[in-house]
Amino acid sequence: MKYVIGIDQSTQGTKALLFDGRARLIARTDKAHRQIISPRGYISHNPEEIYANTVEAVRRLLKEQGITARSVAGIGISNQRETTAAWNRETGKPVCDAVVWQCARGAEVCGDYTEDQKRQIADKTGIPLSPYFPASKMKWILENCPEAKRLAGEGKLCLGTMDSWLLYCMTGGKVFQTDYSNASRTQLFNLHTLSWDEEICGMFGVPVEALPQVCDSDALFAETNLGGALDQSVPVHGVLGDSHGALFGQGCHEKGGVKATYGTGSSLMMNIGRSFQASSHGLVTSLAWSMGGEVTYVLEGNLNYTGAVITWLQENLGLAGSPGETEKLALAARKQDAVYLVPAFSGLGAPYWKSEARALICGMDRNTGRNEIVRAGLDCIAYQVTDVLRAMEQDSGVKLGRLCVDGGPTRNRYLMQFQSDMAQLGVLVPDAEELSGIGAAYLAGISLGVYEKEQIFGNLHYEEYRPSMAAEECTRRYNGWLEAVRRTV
Repeated sequence: MKYVIGIDQSTQGTKALLFDGRARLIARTDKAHRQIISPRGYISHNPEEIYANTVEAVRRLLKEQGITARSVAGIGISNQRETTAAWNRETGKPVCDAVVWQCARGAEVCGDYTEDQKRQIADKTGIPLSPYFPASKMKWILENCPEAKRLAGEGKLCLGTMDSWLLYCMTGGKVFQTDYSNASRTQLFNLHTLSWDEEICGMFGVPVEALPQVCDSDALFAETNLGGALDQSVPVHGVLGDSHGALFGQGCHEKGGVKATYGTGSSLMMNIGRSFQASSHGLVTSLAWSMGGEVTYVLEGNLNYTGAVITWLQENLGLAGSPGETEKLALAARKQDAVYLVPAFSGLGAPYWKSEARALICGMDRNTGRNEIVRAGLDCIAYQVTDVLRAMEQDSGVKLGRLCVDGGPTRNRYLMQFQSDMAQLGVLVPDAEELSGIGAAYLAGISLGVYEKEQIFGNLHYEEYRPSMAAEECTRRYNGWLEAVRRTV
């Protein structure tokens, strides 16, 4: 039997997933990495730690299952997307810690653009100017890291997302590549010409030669033995940004398919087919993937704090002993309480794009307590997702019928029911959490000829939540949310 490995390099850690010849997930190992937070609130990751963890997770996975690399057909990679690394092309040494997608330090260098330049950026890349995306993070690195500036001047700097960093390390510096899904999220990639845009790169001061080669998502990227951790080299035959991997793993391959990934933050994607479509309601246009030389576009909305709100409630406020306890606490909250939490800890993402917004809790009275604040934390996740779903319907003109979801917070039954109520949609929760890594492994397996596309998507089974809240109650609660959002800026 030939196995396929899915590597899911995410915000909190790295997962290695093992799939059998029928595309069934049979084993998983995890390795967390540090969240490096500066006194100024900058959020960073150590790229070398992440690569070492990736190697260790795969090595341990195979050892625990008694499998050698000879039984592995290949590897698929999904990765946290906008997190940006910079390293010396010749030595492979990072010039600084990677700037995490959540980090808003790029706002410091985003204020010098004219309205005409902002329009050009949005028109060409599908993305409104925002510190969320790698372009401003790369500009910040070049302006604040002297070593990066020196290497850029000598043509020796590499700037890339975490997939590029992993591929570079896996091949000992021989491969510096990315796929179309990750490239489309940099705010430097022209979605019309399907190439790095020299004019936009110039606006951010990013040398085009410092960026990776862009390949089809189902390309043969590399052969790797992970620095000797494997007893022979295996092919990396698929790369997708994590949210794109989840879209593929959910089977949203046709126009109109929608999924929401609940992770540290959240990404909502709607497949819009083979043609570019600009958003006029606060979303971005990206590429879902490119396969066999043909691209698929998506509308997407990104939220900075969703699952991270649960972590904040637990670790910062001490209101819950575990993420799972938040469900019980929310169900015990007073039904008449009208507390709202807007988690604008680093501004608001889609569809508002207000980097200056600040978090708030409002609507409390003397009886508000632990249960009510925890419930408000869960509610804000569903409200934010509903904001994006409404924008998708407005942009596309399509009335959504169902929402496929994935990620750890989908195990919270209170949250999923409230999500169904607020969005007025059926919410489908699969029996697996690892949709990003599953999608990457499916793509690799199909590309390698191990799996048949028509056969593998029946492996997932779903629980469906249906709306049960009265329409007037939904409207009252959602209007209260919109008023709370207005108070943040």
